[in-house]
Amino acid sequence: MTENLTERPIVVLGGLGKVGRRLVPALRDGGHPVRVASRSSEQHFDWLDTATWAPALEGARAVYVVYLQNLFSPEAAVRLRSLGELALSLGVERVVLQSARGWPEAYPAEVAVRSSGAPWTILRPAWFFQNFSEALLVHPLVAGEVRLPTGDGREAFVDAQDVAEAAARVLTEDGHTGRLYELTGPRLLTFGDAVAEIAAGTGHDFRFSAQSAEEFAAEMRAAGVPEPYRYMDTEEFARMESSLFAQVHSGANGYLTDAVERILGRAPRDFADYVRETAATGVWDKQPS
Repeated sequence: MTENLTERPIVVLGGLGKVGRRLVPALRDGGHPVRVASRSSEQHFDWLDTATWAPALEGARAVYVVYLQNLFSPEAAVRLRSLGELALSLGVERVVLQSARGWPEAYPAEVAVRSSGAPWTILRPAWFFQNFSEALLVHPLVAGEVRLPTGDGREAFVDAQDVAEAAARVLTEDGHTGRLYELTGPRLLTFGDAVAEIAAGTGHDFRFSAQSAEEFAAEMRAAGVPEPYRYMDTEEFARMESSLFAQVHSGANGYLTDAVERILGRAPRDFADYVRETAATGVWDKQPS
């Protein structure tokens, strides 16, 4: 039975990211009050200023946590455990952490939330479809070539909208406490496959080229840290990205789960649908700035 959240808001930490931007309207469309807390929102929240934490969580029924700092940094586990303990002390009844699938370096942060005493749920989404249109890969894609050290490793790309809708269910429905969900799409694709589908869907000459891990890390260091990752130094950012792509290259991410279907009662959205709808927006027709 779903409990009434009308009197107590759901706090979304990281409401401006790919999932957060979709989660907030999904919750509001379901009649749930939402409080977005971030460094730039009306409800100020800063991971580096613990004095902002309690005001953001005060009176909340549930909290969705996206740790915008580097999730595999040693500080992540310390801060997330402290946040979980604070949430428990304030009567927050659900703490949902957005982690990442295939990223073992992030797992200590998950353990910190699980050991904080707060009722928890962990979401580990696969690589988002939207990384090709809203994040780091859009500029090289539109420039004509995506170069990554992923080899023939396959990834179970997932739609950020599906992740947001799953998060909304987990935050508002019973039966998810103490569970870890790996959220994937319905098909395994290499990054080369994904680029080829976008090329076919747009009629543009987009190409994928494999590169070595060393070449990729060197390019990351030379390019510097893009927005919205300015809180990280160049070396830290290069290590994080290299770690994520190494996991894909190893083949460890080459499997599917039924978690989206179990939570939402429907199949996850297919990458082909994303390509068709996104191509119609013209985002892949623009030249990178």
